[in-house]
Amino acid sequence: MNLERVAPILPVRDVANALTRYKQLGFEGILYEELNGNGRHFYGFLWRGDVRFHLQLAPDLDPHQNTSAVYVYVDDPDALFAEWRAASPEGELRQPQDMPWQMREMSYSDPDGNLFRIGRPLASATPASA
Repeated sequence: MNLERVAPILPVRDVANALTRYKQLGFEGILYEELNGNGRHFYGFLWRGDVRFHLQLAPDLDPHQNTSAVYVYVDDPDALFAEWRAASPEGELRQPQDMPWQMREMSYSDPDGNLFRIGRPLASATPASA
């Protein structure tokens, strides 16, 4: 048996708004069609290439207490940073830098407190196995 892929489920306070924000960052996505008892979307799906995320409604989420984090490996964090900076997303976007652990990394924290660390191994480093 082989594991084939993973789709982290990220908590958000408003699924429709989060989906719109991630579409501005180049993701495609759809809302789960059914609404919850309060008439709100409670689930959504995002993808970009082979990268997948799900969004789940967490109306009482405190972004400052959210510990959700995802690491995304990319071939060019500088190009992705330029693309995302041009989109001016809500949240905190940090530019790429070479890290002591031999990765070139950028980060993005969305308004719901979900952290994305995004990077690639430095040319002199062996590929990360995690």
